[in-house]
Amino acid sequence: MRRLPYAQYRVRRDVQGVSGQDALLGKLYGTALGRMLLSVLVRPSVSRIAGWLLDRKISTLAVKPFIQKNSIDMSMCVKQDFDSYNDFFKRKLVDGARPLADVPGGFVSPCDSRLTVYNIEDTDKAVFNIKDSEYTLSELLRDRKLAERYKGGKLWLFRLCVDDYHRYIYNVDGIQSDVRRIDGIYHTVNPIASEYYPIYKENTREYCLIKTRGMGTVLAMEVGAMLVGRIENAHMHRCRVRRGQEKGNFAFGGSTIILLTQKDQVTPLSEIEKNSVDGIETRVRQGSLVGMIK
Repeated sequence: MRRLPYAQYRVRRDVQGVSGQDALLGKLYGTALGRMLLSVLVRPSVSRIAGWLLDRKISTLAVKPFIQKNSIDMSMCVKQDFDSYNDFFKRKLVDGARPLADVPGGFVSPCDSRLTVYNIEDTDKAVFNIKDSEYTLSELLRDRKLAERYKGGKLWLFRLCVDDYHRYIYNVDGIQSDVRRIDGIYHTVNPIASEYYPIYKENTREYCLIKTRGMGTVLAMEVGAMLVGRIENAHMHRCRVRRGQEKGNFAFGGSTIILLTQKDQVTPLSEIEKNSVDGIETRVRQGSLVGMIK
């Protein structure tokens, strides 16, 4: 198999411009003083205040420095002038900027991100592990009966950083259920946080089920993160959706999309699977091939 044309990142060893962020988060999560400050920063009210500020016109002063620091390619953006920082952060790309992989039976990424795939144990507890934090699906979903459906399946964790494109798509055709929201707090989704807190069962999240014809039911979840007070899904109720259709976007900050696929339905590409076992994140783009439907 040919190598994926995307970078690979070993957890906590990403040298592509986030080492300073890692150092800061290490102090926040790894020291007593830092954790005292965190107890304030993770509150939903703080994210709401940050979101309000980033919706103001004055916040556009931060746009150009961010573009320069992160080498953001603006040539594919629909517009170049923005009303606020969040307007820039939620920028839309021109049609064709993120093409869908044209592979029969292909399973594609819903977003630009760093991807890790985890096996869900085929046991009563349906356990999976992220950075030595043990989770059960019933804790993640707050629904023990629903968790039963994904035992022995795969959990696809797409971690978005602040410099990623923060719009996301449906990656399958099917019938979407109503969206369920689980209110929580707002830890960062940087891997450093997972060393200290079980963030994915504490953070605010939304999810829906997508019933497909050829690969069972896919669960799609959006996880809010520090200073990301808004998960903005376009469709909150039952409807038909199509592969490649825009599903929604996040407001400012890093965030995560989690997909659950049922047992023996989808297989990750071998390189992604190997990287995941080795603790390496594989960088993928929205619409790129990440697995094959069985």
